[in-house]
Amino acid sequence: MNAVHQGILSVLGICIAIPAHAAGITVYKEGEKYLKMGGRIQMQYHQSDPDNGDDTDELFLRRFRPYIEGSIHKDWKGKFQFDFGKAEGSNEVAVKDAYMEYMGFDAAKILLGNVKTAFSREFLTSSKKQQLVERTFVGDHNYGAPDRSLGLHLKGSNKENLTWGATFAQANIDPDAKKLDFDTPVNRNDDFNEGWVTAARVDFHPFGILKMSQGDFRGDTRATIGVAAFRWSNDDDNNTYTLGGVSTSASKADVDEVTGFEISGALRAAGASVDAEYNKISADTVDGNFTGGIYENGSTDLENWAIEGGYMIVPAKFELVAGYQSQDADNYGTEWIRTSFGANWYLHKHDIKMQATYRQNSDVNGVKGDDEDEVFVQAQYVF
Repeated sequence: MNAVHQGILSVLGICIAIPAHAAGITVYKEGEKYLKMGGRIQMQYHQSDPDNGDDTDELFLRRFRPYIEGSIHKDWKGKFQFDFGKAEGSNEVAVKDAYMEYMGFDAAKILLGNVKTAFSREFLTSSKKQQLVERTFVGDHNYGAPDRSLGLHLKGSNKENLTWGATFAQANIDPDAKKLDFDTPVNRNDDFNEGWVTAARVDFHPFGILKMSQGDFRGDTRATIGVAAFRWSNDDDNNTYTLGGVSTSASKADVDEVTGFEISGALRAAGASVDAEYNKISADTVDGNFTGGIYENGSTDLENWAIEGGYMIVPAKFELVAGYQSQDADNYGTEWIRTSFGANWYLHKHDIKMQATYRQNSDVNGVKGDDEDEVFVQAQYVF
């Protein structure tokens, strides 16, 4: 048997010896060196029935995200993840996580690259660990929660009851006046506003650290309360819809600055779970007189809040869920309300699950009487 064959058998032996788990599959490990692969597949059916429009439905891959993670030096690792699912335009492949991480400090980890901004507990909770098929307003990057950003990220804990995070990075905004849509600069469109974001958060866990994952599989009592804030400022490099300080579009508005505040909490006990969050996002447009979408006279206070929860009818297997969320903006005629009901069937916790959510929208985009019913059905496999 030659050296090549011996090496192949050695790697295969390591693969057999190391079990698979939700955080990926380790395909190679030798001392400090390792290589791990994993991913998620979410096949979703979505049906929409608006009062003022035609019914639509589609079956698509909501997320198709493979990733590779590895290390060749002590205290260092790297990870990159792509999404072949819901890409758009010329971005046939969207880059998600892409970072290097230093883990040599006990109290903190340092990440450089494209990472989730330290704001919104619901956004920081992975899409694969959500109870409702789609996130609510408070965790949606289309409505004020900063997306992944490119730069310096810090996170840490005291290992007992306190966790924290911070971000100093570049972030973009899609200047759609109906939304406050943050996007990573890694997957940019030509008209995205460019700028810099700073964010910080702290979470207190009185009964031990509660991870950012929805649903109660253990039955133990866990709780958390968190606060966070961020500020985004336009660097004036790419204001494509403003000329001489005046907006050139009725539907697009270049954003000048954004500030946000969050208070959030969660509780797990006896198979029941509750998550609640309130965000207030204040934004100004470059044109101080722009009115349209969410903006009135060049500014808006976007207020989002949501509460969602579930109960395991069959412990760790079958769960009934419900949610209520609200959004208000300066230029809305009334609040946009969403009410959701659904059920989740966990074949192997969040690794393999089937989800169904019915969502009723009242006064979409703040327009009185503009209602819409939606149905989401999703199958998920994570490895």
